[in-house]
Amino acid sequence: MTPPRCLLLALGGNVIIPPDGTGTIEEQIEITGRTLEPVAAGLDPATRLVITHGNGPVVGNIVLRNEAARDTIPPMPLDVCDADSQGGLGYMIQQAMRNALRRAGKEREVTTVVTQVLVDAGDPAFGHPTKPIGPFYRRESADRLRASRGWQMIEDSGRGYRRVVPSPKPLAIIEVKAIRALIEASVVVVAAGGGGIPVVRLPDGMLAGVEAVVDKDRSAALLARSVGADQLVIVTGVDRVAIGYNTPRQQDLEVIAVDDAQQYLAAGEFPPGSMGPKIEAALEFLVAGGREVIITSARALGLALAGRHGTRIVRARKTIAA
Repeated sequence: MTPPRCLLLALGGNVIIPPDGTGTIEEQIEITGRTLEPVAAGLDPATRLVITHGNGPVVGNIVLRNEAARDTIPPMPLDVCDADSQGGLGYMIQQAMRNALRRAGKEREVTTVVTQVLVDAGDPAFGHPTKPIGPFYRRESADRLRASRGWQMIEDSGRGYRRVVPSPKPLAIIEVKAIRALIEASVVVVAAGGGGIPVVRLPDGMLAGVEAVVDKDRSAALLARSVGADQLVIVTGVDRVAIGYNTPRQQDLEVIAVDDAQQYLAAGEFPPGSMGPKIEAALEFLVAGGREVIITSARALGLALAGRHGTRIVRARKTIAA
């Protein structure tokens, strides 16, 4: 298989902090290192690498710390919490990647760019929060948080209740020129973490942060297009994309053609709260000229990068069941 010229790796927030994990920093570091080990081991010298990541559990925990200490320390707005999570996770990822590359004998510079993402102040998402952040709650706890803090809570894929916040569509990567320059210098770049820090452009052209969390998958697709990546790899909680997921008719898919993916999406096979945004991001990337999208889990990532696991979404090929 021909190695990609530029690969964009998108790590889901729940990959770093799984729902059944402890959430300790020691566990996060261990999981991050284990996830990136096969990436470093299989990285072709000619391939440029960009890494992005989700921040749903992390930014939610930062907001909880804000709430817990609000009588002592003034709470920070959500865009600053986004930046906080981006810096912390970026540090952890860049260190883990640098160490993994060193162990593989493929040392490169690795750095994190704290990234702003432009959104539209008039985006309807601000009136309809849909993005889950933070930990999972039981129904009784979710009801208390609705009443005491005014949070909007939803049931999330049968795993419990989570807070939801606005998730406007990303329009542009503000620091894209700096990111491109680093990529061209063969630096491994961690960018647009957590979907990026959402900002709007004011009438005078200045930027200002807004209270929201941008969807990581949509920002990953935008970043991939903006830097000219030809392969997008989305790491999530399942080994392969499936139709009829979690039902007796579940069918895992090895390869999905764009036309079939669009039909499955329209038929409701990929729900908005789980696989839907990933498929939408994959389609946006491919329609704009990307070569291939891989969707897989952290445990299957090494095999998927070698072409032996995961689900591949391609522009022109028949869908193949696993």
